[in-house]
Amino acid sequence: MIRQFVLVTIIALGSVQASYGQLFNSERLANLETFDSRPTSWGYFLGFNNYDFNFDYNREFQSDNTDVVVESQPGFNVGLIGDLRINRYLNLRLEPGIYFTQRDLTFPRIEEASAYFRAVKSTYVHLPLLLKISTKRLNNFKPFVVAGIAKSINLGSNETNPEDNYFGQFRMRRNTSYYELGFGIDFYLYYFKFSPSIRGVFATSDELVQDKNPLSPWTSNIASMKTRGVFINFTFQ
Repeated sequence: MIRQFVLVTIIALGSVQASYGQLFNSERLANLETFDSRPTSWGYFLGFNNYDFNFDYNREFQSDNTDVVVESQPGFNVGLIGDLRINRYLNLRLEPGIYFTQRDLTFPRIEEASAYFRAVKSTYVHLPLLLKISTKRLNNFKPFVVAGIAKSINLGSNETNPEDNYFGQFRMRRNTSYYELGFGIDFYLYYFKFSPSIRGVFATSDELVQDKNPLSPWTSNIASMKTRGVFINFTFQ
């Protein structure tokens, strides 16, 4: 979480500095004046992600020091953007992308040193449909918020693998649903529009595939496991 706050702070400070310079620039030259009048536009994004898990537990199996410990690793993302203009302040956006991430899980209920750790590596094909709500353009920048829903396909889920944690395989659902919320700023540069943004994603469906043994020390105490994460994207249009 500390890494997330550091990244958010850096981007926020940079955005404020750039916005201040453009707002109070005496020349106030407008770049890409007709960009927002286009019915459609296209682009791509690069960025970073930090995925986490939110666990709910079964009370009958719950005792002291049994919560799964999650250590998030920074990942990266890349994708495309399709933007449909609705009106001056609203845009509908499709942002398909590939997200690479890793989460390290420690299971305190496991005594054997060789079995209590799982490195969960995931490659998501992420498909969000978002509504972008913008303010009025101020010189060469324009703040916005985004909200929407998404589906993802986890290419490393192991959902159909017949082997479970007893064979060293941590299994997850292949398909997951999410909702997303975020904000950012459009900067109108001379040749293109550059948009840094910060977004939170929250899974609405359980992703855990339980072990076959109902008393499994890895999964029996878990009622549900849902992804949550932070995306920091840099968009070029």
